[in-house]
Amino acid sequence: MRLTDRIDRRRRRGDGTHRLVRDLSALNPTHHLTEPVGRGPTLERLLDRLDPAFDGRLPESFCVVGPKGAGKSAVVAALFEHLAATAPTQHGAIQTTTRAATSAVTEFAAVDARAADSEFALLRAVLAAVADDAVPERGVGTAALRDRLRDELDRSRRLVVAVDHVGESKTVTLETLDSTFEEMSSALSYVAVGRAFPDAHVESVEVPRYERHALVDVLTGRASDGLVRDGIDHETVSEVAAWADGDAHDGLAALFSAAVTATDEGATRIDSSHVTAGCDAVPKGGCSLGRVFALPASRRRVLAVLASLDPADCSSVTVAADAIAAHPSVDLSAATVKRVLYELADDGIVRRVDTGLGDDGPGRPPTRPEPNFPTTVFDRLGGAGDSVTRSER
Repeated sequence: MRLTDRIDRRRRRGDGTHRLVRDLSALNPTHHLTEPVGRGPTLERLLDRLDPAFDGRLPESFCVVGPKGAGKSAVVAALFEHLAATAPTQHGAIQTTTRAATSAVTEFAAVDARAADSEFALLRAVLAAVADDAVPERGVGTAALRDRLRDELDRSRRLVVAVDHVGESKTVTLETLDSTFEEMSSALSYVAVGRAFPDAHVESVEVPRYERHALVDVLTGRASDGLVRDGIDHETVSEVAAWADGDAHDGLAALFSAAVTATDEGATRIDSSHVTAGCDAVPKGGCSLGRVFALPASRRRVLAVLASLDPADCSSVTVAADAIAAHPSVDLSAATVKRVLYELADDGIVRRVDTGLGDDGPGRPPTRPEPNFPTTVFDRLGGAGDSVTRSER
């Protein structure tokens, strides 16, 4: 047991409380560890692809593909962070004394397509990662940024850039990566990370779903950081892993929600009833929380109010839109909220559930909107900021 754990345990005993959770953020499914668990073979396959960089040569572009919750982002982010920090030079380049010397160095950068959602934003994000001088956010065109990046990558520099969440709704596509980086392909290659690229013209490294034993290890490690000693046993963690079926995002979200349920009940351990409640709070086949947190604040406030509404106030999209627009945290008209709900449903962030009332006329059958993501985690991590609090619900 770490020294801080020993001190915390005695403090809890001294103040007469019996806390279960030490650090709830340790169970955050959007948080990536610097050392991924259970992904050694995947890391080796990625390093095989990137191996030319250790000789000062530019690796070929490739894709990293896999289902939601397989840990694609976690593995690539951790690997690129370590590569950029290895024997850092002024630009964080990889150099080695064990291989033949070369005048070229290879650098690594990572950007998120959820933020860099256009060619301009993509170029700016890459420049911000490799340039010493500040990169303007406005007042320059896409061509000027492309020229500047090409100038940065002179004969002595090579760059491999990982672009996460490629091909999602409202993010750049694989084709955009090609067209954006085409003029500098002799000095820059990319690693595109996404769910699938059916028409990909570059090779892929597949990240499969977690095996159950590996997912148990992931959840156990997070629980040891987030919960007090003996806050959950191996069998209960295994229940979560079995339910999650290889999806670490959903497994962590269920464990997070179970911890919230147990804490709210004043329990000192997470048991099967808490796990059942935690799993019920995570929609099967739902949207990842990373996509939700990447939304503009106004849309996150809409989602927060939607999650807080009584089912009677969500009997239809129109009724829900009226109730959301009336909330003091939402500065949008009912018509705008209704349009936003339909757009979020098209993106899979909101689920439209059949009301079962039938449809006697033309048009869409009546549906009611429901959040298609773990709302307990979203709420406790402050997804809507300070505008919507649990005390208002």
